[in-house]
Amino acid sequence: MARIVVDVMLKSEILDPQGRAVRSALVRQGLDGVVDVRQGKQFVIDVDGPLTPDSRAKVEELAANLLSNPVIEDFRVTWPAGDGDADR
Repeated sequence: MARIVVDVMLKSEILDPQGRAVRSALVRQGLDGVVDVRQGKQFVIDVDGPLTPDSRAKVEELAANLLSNPVIEDFRVTWPAGDGDADR
């Protein structure tokens, strides 16, 4: 079994009101030095068997078109050890 992790974050030029609210809460709770907080989402996908080039390409396609909104979000796919990482 292989575990693939897809992290999705708002692009840096997109305002993040939820991250800003969390930052304010952290400061109010006494955490000094917080400059910025960005909120995101994570998908953990377990697949049976080895990852083939076709299945890797399909995960990349789904991360770009289903799991993220390419207009306002970037994503990062973390592959199992030895399979490398990809950023978008």
